[in-house]
Amino acid sequence: MKIKNLLLTFAVICIALVTGCENDDFEEVVGVCPVIESTTPLSNALNVPLGQVITATFNEEMDPSSITSTSFIVTGTSPIAGTITYSGKTASFTPQTLLAENTTYTAKITTKAKDVNGNFLQLEYVWVFSTGAILRPVVTAVDPINNAIAVPLNQTISATFNMAMNPATLNSTTFKVMQGVTTVTGTISYTGSTVSFVPASPLLTNKLYTVTITTGAKNTLDTAMTTDYTWSFTTDSIPTVTSTDPMNNAIDVALNQTVTADFSAIMDAATITGTTFTLKQGTTTVPGTVSYSGSTASFKPTTSLVLGKVYTATITNGAKSASGTPLANDYVWNFTTMLVAPAPIIVNLGTAAMFGAFGGNAGITNQGLNTVINNGSLGTTAASTLVTGFHDGLIVYTETPLNKGNVTGDIFTAPPAPGTATSLAIAQKGLLDANAAYLSISPAAKPGGSDPNAGELGGLTLAPGVYKSASGTFKISNGNLTLDAQGDPNATWIFQTASGLTVGIAGPTGAKSVIMINGGLPKNVFWYVGSAATINSAGGGTMVGTIIAKSGVTFSTAGNASQTVLNGRAISLVASVTMVNTTVNVP
Repeated sequence: MKIKNLLLTFAVICIALVTGCENDDFEEVVGVCPVIESTTPLSNALNVPLGQVITATFNEEMDPSSITSTSFIVTGTSPIAGTITYSGKTASFTPQTLLAENTTYTAKITTKAKDVNGNFLQLEYVWVFSTGAILRPVVTAVDPINNAIAVPLNQTISATFNMAMNPATLNSTTFKVMQGVTTVTGTISYTGSTVSFVPASPLLTNKLYTVTITTGAKNTLDTAMTTDYTWSFTTDSIPTVTSTDPMNNAIDVALNQTVTADFSAIMDAATITGTTFTLKQGTTTVPGTVSYSGSTASFKPTTSLVLGKVYTATITNGAKSASGTPLANDYVWNFTTMLVAPAPIIVNLGTAAMFGAFGGNAGITNQGLNTVINNGSLGTTAASTLVTGFHDGLIVYTETPLNKGNVTGDIFTAPPAPGTATSLAIAQKGLLDANAAYLSISPAAKPGGSDPNAGELGGLTLAPGVYKSASGTFKISNGNLTLDAQGDPNATWIFQTASGLTVGIAGPTGAKSVIMINGGLPKNVFWYVGSAATINSAGGGTMVGTIIAKSGVTFSTAGNASQTVLNGRAISLVASVTMVNTTVNVP
């Protein structure tokens, strides 16, 4: 038995000496064979970070001199370089450069690694892992946008990323603004996910700028953009005044002139005000209303200009384009008003002057008990049956208990009775004269009319003259219209609209009026209306002047009790005239 045990022990010692394998009974002789207990990354790991430090941890202390590039090897498509260190029981491999995306790597600890007792690793230890695609920073928005035009000269240039960035990587090297080959200097800041560039001085006008953010810009994990990001924009041109009305040094300018200036660019309407657009006569500031439409600024004097005076108009550099660029300098021009007042305008109504209302060939209708034609007659070339709700001193024309209108003059119609051939002839002559008067106040016969407020006459005070709607319609809805005769009893106003005329707005307080001051007379006010006129459909209000409309005139609306007044005449050349509780005072 003793001989057998001795032989067995000798065999075990021989095996241990040859293999170095662990044997608790003989540890003091041969030591412990090293093994790898864990790795980073784990074997078959996916989506490993590109900056991963690769480690292997042993079960015992190793001889650091054996942990080298020949015992710790990492291979991708080829062996990669790195720094190898050893601490505790862990060997570490730090790649010299970031690992490649979407790549499989093999790490290996060879049998050249040994423990402090000289025992070598018995078998090579091999594990694999794979990197993934990383989320790289991307520019998601820029200001100004690419290919933007008319960019303000004080523009802050910015770019927004899809993730948080490392502010230290956003600097004048990675964020570059160029105008041609010239580098633009400025201050760079970063907030949230947006980097901003504020130029040190205003950008140049009408120039192309190019902005580049390079791949040196990195996120908080030091991951760079894939490629440089570049975009361009063009700065705004300095706006200029291209024309004025009146022109500089103009003479014989009308006393009711609206002063205008056209710009080379669309302007910021908020900067076109009574402060930036002024008119002076000497040192005296002329009061007026400033407006802006399209690319035109307008100054409408509150009262008429004075004969034979030099006026100075100024638009300051406080006026800015829509993108915020101001005029380079104040723009100043002068003009002189006419020396002699224009000859009075004379409109000959002929026999049409006798009519308070004329219904063309379609008749006249009254609804209500309080309609009256003072100092005038009614007329139509239509049959007498188309005059309803009226009576004159002798004859009743289809009145009802609720519709009675009094005509202090006469009523002239075609037959049947009470219409006669004689009354028809008078009506026909009246219509001919009305047509002639209509043509005499048309834009063709009286050209040069101005539009003081884009078709809206409400709230204005107008001097005598010719006014023509640029849009084809006139309305009085923003307030009353005041006509200032300036002490001239012959002061005449002609209003021309190719389409409609509307006075007043809806609602119980919607009535609007025409007010005459300083000697103005209703007989000298004329309205040329290309289609129909509607006067205070809500009832009430006072209208002034002779209305000659192509296609009808309507006063108030059925059911309104408020009295509507016309100091003038309502003449329709084709369609009917309709009145509801209307007083017509024929001048």
